[in-house]
Amino acid sequence: MNFKNVVYVNEFTNGVLDPVVEMQYFVKDGGHIIANTAPGCWGPMITPKLQGGHEVTKPVYVEGAEVGDAIIIHIEDIHVTSLATASGSDQAVKGAYTDDAFIDAKCPHCGILNPETYIDGYGKEAIKCKNCDKSFLPFDLTNGYTIKFDNDSQIGITLNEHSANAVAKEAKAYMNTPENSIQNPIATLAPHDIVGAIARMRPFLGQLGTTPSQAFPDSHNAGDFAQALLGASHAFGKTEEDLNHRTDGHMDINRVRVGAKVIAPVKVAGAGVYLGDMHAMQGNGEIAGHTADVSGVVRLKIEVIKELTIEGPILLSNEDDLPYLAKPLTEKERALAKKMADQLGIELEESYPISFIGTGATLNEATDNAVTRAAKLFGVCKEEILNRCTITGSIDIGRHPGVVTATFLAPKGYLEKIKMLEVVKKK
Repeated sequence: MNFKNVVYVNEFTNGVLDPVVEMQYFVKDGGHIIANTAPGCWGPMITPKLQGGHEVTKPVYVEGAEVGDAIIIHIEDIHVTSLATASGSDQAVKGAYTDDAFIDAKCPHCGILNPETYIDGYGKEAIKCKNCDKSFLPFDLTNGYTIKFDNDSQIGITLNEHSANAVAKEAKAYMNTPENSIQNPIATLAPHDIVGAIARMRPFLGQLGTTPSQAFPDSHNAGDFAQALLGASHAFGKTEEDLNHRTDGHMDINRVRVGAKVIAPVKVAGAGVYLGDMHAMQGNGEIAGHTADVSGVVRLKIEVIKELTIEGPILLSNEDDLPYLAKPLTEKERALAKKMADQLGIELEESYPISFIGTGATLNEATDNAVTRAAKLFGVCKEEILNRCTITGSIDIGRHPGVVTATFLAPKGYLEKIKMLEVVKKK
C-alpha cells in the first residue's frame, strides 16, 4: 500500500458502499483527503444505473485504522463549485422500480433493471432509457425549484421558467458535475414552482463517514433510510440485526461544515473514509426530503484514535452551531458558579460540549439510539444522559424522519476515560 500525505479523490462508487470492494486510495494517519464531490440525491435518483440514491467518493484506506478504532475527520474546507442546481420534494413513480426506486429502478417500457440513460433536450421528458429510447424517471418532482448562486457563494435565488430553462439546457456546466460522475444533472428537469425566493448559502456535507461492514446502498447507510432494506427482495435486503453493520455516514446534519470534526467508527480494515452529498444550505430536519445539492471541493484531515470503539458518529461542532445550553461556559459564568460552589462545599465539574448522532425509523427511535450510544460509551445510565441533555444541551433534528444529535456538556473525567479529552478541549 502506498500511503500518501495528500490523497486526491475524483472517482465515485456506483451508489453502493461495499466492504468487499478493494480500496484504491491510501492516506497516512494525519494526512489529508482532497475530493471533488458530486451532487447527491436528485441527480443519482434520476440515474437508474446508480444503485444507492447518491454518488459518493470511493472510500479511502487510512493507515493504521483497525476495526474497533475511530477516525477523526477534520473538515478544513468546503468550496461550492456549482453555479446553479435544482431540487424539490419527490414521489416515486409507480411501475418504474421493483422494490425501491433508489436501488432497483426499472424502465416501465422495456423492463430493463438499472438501465443506462441519456439526456435528450430538457424538462421531465428529457431522461431516456438507452435500451428503448423512451422517457423514464424513477422519481417525479412534486414541487421543485431551480436555484442560482451569486459569484461569491453567499446567496441563491430561485428562478422563473425562462431562466430555469436556460440553466437546464446546460445543466452539467451549471452544476459543474465532476468529469467522472455519471449522474444526470437534476437541473435538466428545469423545475420552477418557487420563483424569487432568497436563500442564504451555508454549505455542508450530507454524507461523511466510514465504510459499513456489510454492503449498503450509500443513501441507506443510516437507521432511517435503512428501514427500506428490511426484507427487501433486491440484493441489499437486510434483517434488523444486519442494520448494526451501518456506520451512519448519511447524516444530513447542517453542523457538519467547515471547522467541525466528525469522529466516525472503524468497522472495516482501513476505515474507508468517503464523502459527498454536499448541500448549499439546509434548515434542521431537511423537511422537504431534499435540499440544494451541489458539486464542490473538500479538504479533510484524517487522524486515527486507537481502541475507541463507537457504534456511530460523534460530532464536535463549531461554537456558533451549538445549542445555547451546550456552549462552553464563560469566565464570568464559571466565576459565579465557583462562588456558589465554595459556599456550598461542592466541587464543580469541568465539562465540554459533545454531540452523539443517533438514527432510527422515527425521531423517537433515533433519540433513543443517540442517548444509548452516549451512555454505553461513558459507562453511565441512559437517564443520566437524558438529564444532561435537558439541562446542559439539547436534542436536535438532523433529518426527518430519523436522524438526531444529542448534545450535552460532558465531564472531563468521562472524556479522559475514552481518550478524547485533548481532542475535545482543542476544539
